[in-house]
Amino acid sequence: MTDPTRLPADGLFVGRARTGDAFHPLVVTARDGQVIDITSSVAPTVRDLCELKDPAGHVRSTKGKAIGALEDIAANSFEAGRDAKKPILLSPVDLQAVKASGVTFVVSLLERVIEEQARGSAEKADAIRADIAGLIGHDLSKLKPGSPEAMEIKAKLIQRGAWSQYLEVGIGPDAEIFTKCQPMASVGFGADVGLHPVSTWNNPEPEIAMIADSSGRIVGATLGNDVNLRDVEGRSALLLGKAKDNNASASLGPFIRLFDETFSIADVKRATVRLSVEGEDGFALEGASSMAEISRSPEDLVKAAMGPHHQYPDGLALYLGTMFVPSKDRGEKGKGFTHKVGDVVTISSEKLGALVNRVRLSPDCPHWTYGASHLMRDLARAGLI
Repeated sequence: MTDPTRLPADGLFVGRARTGDAFHPLVVTARDGQVIDITSSVAPTVRDLCELKDPAGHVRSTKGKAIGALEDIAANSFEAGRDAKKPILLSPVDLQAVKASGVTFVVSLLERVIEEQARGSAEKADAIRADIAGLIGHDLSKLKPGSPEAMEIKAKLIQRGAWSQYLEVGIGPDAEIFTKCQPMASVGFGADVGLHPVSTWNNPEPEIAMIADSSGRIVGATLGNDVNLRDVEGRSALLLGKAKDNNASASLGPFIRLFDETFSIADVKRATVRLSVEGEDGFALEGASSMAEISRSPEDLVKAAMGPHHQYPDGLALYLGTMFVPSKDRGEKGKGFTHKVGDVVTISSEKLGALVNRVRLSPDCPHWTYGASHLMRDLARAGLI
């Protein structure tokens, strides 16, 4: 067996796991092929660990107790066939707010405009894609959002009646920041991810997520799948909540890699994020996003989400957006890509490992029943708070 999380050998990682021996989720690290329980009264939650002056130093110096081999626990974390008596991995965040930024790459920008113009109809997308590309071009990657050059393009598009709310957040002065899910609602490595049953045009969004403490300090990064319903959002941007926030629609993991001498924000900015989708019907899709092409820096996006204008006392997990919007036809020509139940989605990056999930309908995924109140009671019961 090989480790399906593909964690690199170097680096300091923190996550969460559940075992049959504890009332509460455990704060864990991966070390020498083992998953180590480092839960303590100093850091009973990942939120508390991220608030420490030196989170990486704390993980490095804490001995903890092994709960099993990483490859075994990762293998048991897959929803199908999981043994509830054995440890499983959870989403690596707990009390943090889970937010997301959108339209941060030019390809994503164009596809969002296409969704809006198509009004949720996949059949119209190809023709609209050609029209939009002819109007504004494919390459806006060197255009700084909010710059005089961007505002000049905005004025021209408005004059031609082609301005869009997606272009506003793509090249305008303000970033799009929205709530992806509630604290404690994200799912982790091996879990099923959910699609609202009304959707017939949807896709994964492979992303890196920044982890920030309550002061806005970025302490690490993880991988994420910002599951998206293209038809729902395409009907109206006011349906963003329905398109983005459903049971099991926010996946993060497998672990948070903490910033230290081996990993920094510079590594995030030059990372490549890869996606593969494998369907039970034999369909296969692969793609990649280069973080070097993001139009707003991770630091700027975190500042747009939190600061004097908006505080998060338990910190923040922020999806940074994706440039990869799959358009490969799946079935009838011109209808593009959409998920089918049973798809296995793998999102990976060299320094962050791999996040693997299976696609189901949201009502069929395990319902979210363990919230912040349950966590607090269980930690108190264990004498940790």
